Amino acid sequence: MKLTHLLVPTVLVTLLAGCAGKVEPKYPPKDLESFDTRVELNSLWDQGIGDGLGIAGYPITPALEDGRVFAADQSGLVRAIDAASGETLWQKELNTPISSGLTAVADRVYLGTRNGEVLALDQADGTELWRSRVSSEVLAPPQANRRLLVIQSVDGAVTALDRETGAEHWVYTANQPALTLRGTGTPRVIEQVTFAGFANGRLVTLDNRSGQPLWDLRVAVPQGRSEVGRLVDLDGQPLLTRDGRLYVTSYNGRLLALEATSGEILWSREESSYLTPLLVGDTLITVNDASHVLALDALSGRLLWESDALEGRWLTSPALVGGDIALGDYEGYVHLLALDSGRFVGRRDIGGDGISLPLLTGDGRLFALTNDGELSAFAIESTED
Repeated sequence: MKLTHLLVPTVLVTLLAGCAGKVEPKYPPKDLESFDTRVELNSLWDQGIGDGLGIAGYPITPALEDGRVFAADQSGLVRAIDAASGETLWQKELNTPISSGLTAVADRVYLGTRNGEVLALDQADGTELWRSRVSSEVLAPPQANRRLLVIQSVDGAVTALDRETGAEHWVYTANQPALTLRGTGTPRVIEQVTFAGFANGRLVTLDNRSGQPLWDLRVAVPQGRSEVGRLVDLDGQPLLTRDGRLYVTSYNGRLLALEATSGEILWSREESSYLTPLLVGDTLITVNDASHVLALDALSGRLLWESDALEGRWLTSPALVGGDIALGDYEGYVHLLALDSGRFVGRRDIGGDGISLPLLTGDGRLFALTNDGELSAFAIESTED
């Protein structure tokens, strides 16, 4: 049986169970612990965004820019919302199924579709400015620099389009294994180069002038006996620092710190993850495939602390809000952990068929979109004097 592009992580378990009988989860979800609350998540507003992410759980992550939240559902509804009041500023029906996260930058909103299209909308009113086609379905949010919009599609292609017109500049294609996680890496794009991770376990640096590779590195090596055990996808987005360090996660592979210009490995740690890490000062926060939250010294890779209290709860990528770490889980809880210790400081149950998308944070607020399309905004308030 050939399985391609399986949804991470729940559909993977379900589909394999259908092939081989009942399959118990590798990490059964732990019950939640009680704790003394130090931070409250106080509701500001909420809105239903169409029919949400759909049965396939498309990763339609909202975008936040200039006091507005841009959100969409899987059927083609796009909405702009005032981040402070929750007022709808405009709404647009695209009449095409959306599959990627949204990117809002320089007065435009970019997104990808299930039929391999990329659209540019005007942030002011939702007017469609251009529409271009790439090689296949787009799950990762398009990434921009001043000139290009770079799109990674599920067939392993990376396409650079002109940001103003949608015209194609170049295409780079990587070999895809027969079985991959349902998702693709999100490229990290700067002016000169694009860093892209692939389902074959390789990280490639592309010259933005031509799309030619400058260097590539095998981050993860397939080692399992089965096709599932040999999955080595790089589904998280590489994290780039201002001083040129690059942090990369991989499923069934390693967490690497690299010198971005050369690909030289600064340190590595055996840690399986399909999520994008978070850097706060010199502390690197990562969530592994067991939903353990780890804090590492970003310069050396030394473990500072590890929390397994949320094991098996299919956490989202970590975000920073009010100095704490924010994560969503499969039951619809938002958890707040102290940056210095990993101890719980706050929690809020928002339900909504669970949270699989990264949380948005900004201006002391937190925004969460549930799988069934409920977009909620919260203010962060300390309960301590």
